[in-house]
Amino acid sequence: MPFFSKKMTQLITRGRFVSTGTSYEDVIRALNTLQTNAQYLRAAKTNRSSGSESIQDMKKYLFRSGLTLEDVDKLSIIHVTGTKGKGSTCAFTEAILRQYGYRTGFYSSPHLIHVTERIRINGQPIKEDHFAKYFWHVFNKLSSQKESETDMPAYFKFITVLMFHIFLNADIDVVILEVGVGGEYDCTNIVRNPVCVGISSLGLEHTMLLGNTLEEIAHQKSGILKENSIAFTVPQPDNVVNVIKQRAIERNCELRMVPDFKSYYWTRDPPDLGIPGPVQEINASLAVQLAHTWILKMANRNSRLSNGNEADNRLIETSENNNACAAKILRRSQFNSTFNGKENLHHSSLLHSESQISSVSATPDENNDFSIISPKKTALALSRCVWPGRTQVLCGRTMDFYLDGAHTSESVEHCASWYLSKVDNKGAKRFLIFNITGDRDVLKLLKPLKRLHFEKVYFVPNISGKTVKLDQLELQTTSSLQHERCMRNHEIWGEENSMVLKNVCEALSHITSTFYSHRNTNNDEGKPQVLITGSLHLVGAALLVLDPNLTMKTNY
Repeated sequence: MPFFSKKMTQLITRGRFVSTGTSYEDVIRALNTLQTNAQYLRAAKTNRSSGSESIQDMKKYLFRSGLTLEDVDKLSIIHVTGTKGKGSTCAFTEAILRQYGYRTGFYSSPHLIHVTERIRINGQPIKEDHFAKYFWHVFNKLSSQKESETDMPAYFKFITVLMFHIFLNADIDVVILEVGVGGEYDCTNIVRNPVCVGISSLGLEHTMLLGNTLEEIAHQKSGILKENSIAFTVPQPDNVVNVIKQRAIERNCELRMVPDFKSYYWTRDPPDLGIPGPVQEINASLAVQLAHTWILKMANRNSRLSNGNEADNRLIETSENNNACAAKILRRSQFNSTFNGKENLHHSSLLHSESQISSVSATPDENNDFSIISPKKTALALSRCVWPGRTQVLCGRTMDFYLDGAHTSESVEHCASWYLSKVDNKGAKRFLIFNITGDRDVLKLLKPLKRLHFEKVYFVPNISGKTVKLDQLELQTTSSLQHERCMRNHEIWGEENSMVLKNVCEALSHITSTFYSHRNTNNDEGKPQVLITGSLHLVGAALLVLDPNLTMKTNY
């Protein structure tokens, strides 16, 4: 049993409800007891058939905690999955809705430094005491009803149950809900009536859990599609689109392809995105569609409530007119593509290349609710959006840092291009700090980084080197396994300019000594340009050193 304070141990043993009197650190210690250990995780990956059981377990723990599916139905939810960009899409979506004055709840994973980052209200991580209050309420309810010592939800499943409790008591307007892994059997997929659904770019990931082909992964991801919801996806390979289309037909869910970000008619030029990088334009376009669709659906719902049954029937009978109005906002793409399980709605919301944001930007139309969409507000939200650890730049005193969690070959390719665009004309030495976890093809991941001509490459585990923070404790792997992986990565890199170190701090110290000891005092070289990429957990470990309070600044 992990170390707890004496009082803490007594409280857990007795199963008493506690809302105050124990530290946040005790809360995290208790939470960490729910982490799936490395051995169990490896065994679980060999049996994908347990997915449906995972959903049933989630429902069981939800009920034991005091909630029902009907309670979850009360939340107005935007559900988002994908391989690349789902977190950024959620962040953009939340920023837009908050800019429009809605009170938002945002559930994401993983966290970088603090567990509380996973549950945000109005863009801010919940307070530690708020987290602790609901944690003990849920933890003790579940602990008191367990039928065996192992009958507790795993780490992510528990936090998901906790999230529903917090959001249901937070008086929020909308929940932006990011899937953990996959979709079909992810524990967030107990949601029955999402307002809309998003699927970001798909790629090979978690193959032991989701399947070895893009088609299998697309099938799993599109498991979050629900009847009578509206789903959006981004341009994908044809084989992926075909799977998602078929799932949409099976589930009677309308499916739309989002347009190119540059095709929107903004009041001025397209905004500079708060999360930089060309690939983020895809995620931003998906976010615009999700946020605007939610706003319009809420406007229609409120209109029906205020106008009574007559208005309600009129809206139902004139769906073609509604969808024509919606086309003012939901831009059509060059793909001219809406896929729908209902054949008679195929023409209802085609996204094509004229109309839209600009059509409501000048003079609001007082005859309908679509005037509530403001391109200025949307652009402002996108430009102000902050999402640490994703194409993030920190300019320090002694070196500049470029941080980007990238765990697929496509993501690393985008990361490499983004980094090169930032440093190519600086003439400074380049350094790489890298780690990756899970069942991934390391050779493919490292290939895009080879062309960047690094002075030195460091393979390090997801360890900061500072005092271990309980929020960042990983039981799903061991330090020896991480070190072995770093050694393999070093061998795969195959060049003399690489080395394996124990943690991020050691790598930063080595960069300092390497650069400044060999620096020609007569040569005006710029600061070292350090790329930190691969595992998002590595990025979190680095941020614990560089920017522990996630201020988007560093004094390093």
